[in-house]
Amino acid sequence: MSTRLMMLALGVVACGLGTAAVADDYAQWRGPRRDGVSLEKNIAASWPAGGPKLLWQVKDAGFGYGSVSVAGERVVSIGSTGKTDEYVQARSLKDGKLLWQTRIGKVGNPDQQPNYPGARTTPTVVGTSVYALGSDGDLACLDTVSGKVVWQKNLQRDFGGKLGIWAYSESPLIDGDKVIVTPGGADATVVALDRKTGAVIWKCAVPGADVAGYASAMLMESGGSKQVVQYMGKGLVGIDASTGKFLWRFDKTFDTRFQMHAFTPIIDGNQVYTGSASAQGVARVGATGADAVYIDKRLPGSIGGAVKVGGYVYGASQTGLMCVDFASGKVMWEDRSVGPNQICAVDGKLIVHGENGDVALVAATPGAYKELGRFTPAGAPDRGQAKAWAYPVVSGGKLFIRDLGVFSVYAIR
Repeated sequence: MSTRLMMLALGVVACGLGTAAVADDYAQWRGPRRDGVSLEKNIAASWPAGGPKLLWQVKDAGFGYGSVSVAGERVVSIGSTGKTDEYVQARSLKDGKLLWQTRIGKVGNPDQQPNYPGARTTPTVVGTSVYALGSDGDLACLDTVSGKVVWQKNLQRDFGGKLGIWAYSESPLIDGDKVIVTPGGADATVVALDRKTGAVIWKCAVPGADVAGYASAMLMESGGSKQVVQYMGKGLVGIDASTGKFLWRFDKTFDTRFQMHAFTPIIDGNQVYTGSASAQGVARVGATGADAVYIDKRLPGSIGGAVKVGGYVYGASQTGLMCVDFASGKVMWEDRSVGPNQICAVDGKLIVHGENGDVALVAATPGAYKELGRFTPAGAPDRGQAKAWAYPVVSGGKLFIRDLGVFSVYAIR
């Protein structure tokens, strides 16, 4: 197994329709609709040679691969210190000042191989509540203003959860009054809890007793009902969002030997663009099943994810950036760009955060790769064997870049 394929397991990972963001907040993993597309407008058409203006930077955010959530006047994230402490932080949007920090548990599977232990998820902010999942399975609901724990569960102890080699990497999905997470295991593979009390609403025992994957759940409408779509170790599954009834499994693009699925699905009507360590493609989902539209190993499917802008998918490959026609799977262009990367779409453009720390602005156009600016953020940490795996965030005319324990915020309007 290649090192690159093993790195795919580090999913800092996601969901779809159930969201609490308002205005231009980016209050959960991958934004208001959890699709990697910011709703911001009037973003600068290009960047100067040295990059956009740096507004503030902090270097004590705690070790982590997860992204940040921006809600109201707060920036919320999860970080870790050593192998014993994993915590949620809230900082001032204005200047990065620490407002509160709350420990929620320890680092999961600290002796994983290859060894990339640490915080790896993104909190979900809904009104006065923050929902955060630690890498060891510590799920906490915290007060947004004070950081006080309202309720807490552990996916392993409370639900018999079974995590993968690289620990829990899921960012909680909110669907109305439910918070949905994936313990893995035989009895409560996926669960829905009351988001105010933590009480169990439903449990889904996915056939095959899968381990939890490294991605977060999405929501989609299909066959007249709402479904939870989630990656498990052995493939993509569909679950009735109201009852928790298991509906279907799609595993045609998966090499189950690796069980490294860290790609957020793209939902378009009743079609799902899927990605894995072995092959990518589109599945058409019905009420009780899913069938392949096309499958192609060349398409974007790496840990860096993908976004859909118009009729095209722009996504990270193992070497750079690709544009693909969603309907047919035809590759429109491919470019090295900043190398393997994480991606966010905004105002007809792509912001691409390379694993080497570089950041590029690229036109979201199928005609050809067109770069509109590139810079290397100052103050990068010593990454060792790790990479800059955090996804970029755009909110309120600002670009948020996390590189392990360093947060940098830029003006891009």
